[in-house]
Amino acid sequence: QVQLVESGGGLVQPGGSLRVSCTASGFSLNSYAIGWFRQAPGKEREGVSCISRDGRSYYIDSVKGRFTISRDNAQNTIYLQMNSLKPEDTAVYYCAADYLCSLDPVLEYWGQGTRVTVSS
Repeated sequence: QVQLVESGGGLVQPGGSLRVSCTASGFSLNSYAIGWFRQAPGKEREGVSCISRDGRSYYIDSVKGRFTISRDNAQNTIYLQMNSLKPEDTAVYYCAADYLCSLDPVLEYWGQGTRVTVSS
């Protein structure tokens, strides 16, 4: 059974850092492209970052220079390191897997999400 589980969300002050994780079971993450998406209250789900099977990474403009996506194949886990967080980064963060990278929410497998709140 293919399953993705996100963790690491929480409350952080503006300017702070947080790392969210996406761990897979039932398949090997290094055979898939993995995307991170987020959905803020009242807004549509948007792509944040994606890492391809060959390790290329993609980011939306609003997080470039602040967020970093990475793989740990030994742990079968994808990370999203988020620095210099802003209140507008507040959202539920989801990871998703598919054969190709996309920042459109069309990937095949999805986790349940982890909530990130940036507030003082």
